[in-house]
Amino acid sequence: MRKCDRQGFVHLYVGDGKGKTTAAVGLAVRALGCGHRVMIAQFLKGVPTGELEPLERLGATLMRDKDCLKFTFQMTPEELERTKRCHAGMLQKAHEAAAAGDVELLILDEVVDAVNAGVIPLESLTSLLGGRAAHVEVVLSGRNPPEILCDIADYYTIFKCVKHPYQTGVPARKGIEH
Repeated sequence: MRKCDRQGFVHLYVGDGKGKTTAAVGLAVRALGCGHRVMIAQFLKGVPTGELEPLERLGATLMRDKDCLKFTFQMTPEELERTKRCHAGMLQKAHEAAAAGDVELLILDEVVDAVNAGVIPLESLTSLLGGRAAHVEVVLSGRNPPEILCDIADYYTIFKCVKHPYQTGVPARKGIEH
């Protein structure tokens, strides 16, 4: 197992614009191309998307809740509890890998939204960030981050939607938006 001698930073990709996951996936491809071990946990996303299979082929470890097919406000109380348990398990696995230094890049896609929806406790996320091995780079994505995540982040990038075809009624297109 290769250990890095570099400092791992925290990236925060937030905002209402398209591109947060795309940027995180681009970083994952770069890291994989340099021989780094990459783990990606996708929160609140169960619908298959085009990046998953190529990332697995390149060697990324992927975690997602395939049964999470609704927005949290559409879930029954039972579905929401199941989602919380599943997401807590994913975050725990990510925490263990980050603490052990088993990955160089950990992407927690839409984790900010999972925190805001009450699916993931903020304290669990900050514990992961504080308890990771020094070389582990972490990407957090979502909307409306709590102030503490803004303070912790070394990179803080806001994606702002200025214009998007969705605004004119064009649905999400396979291979572009998902």
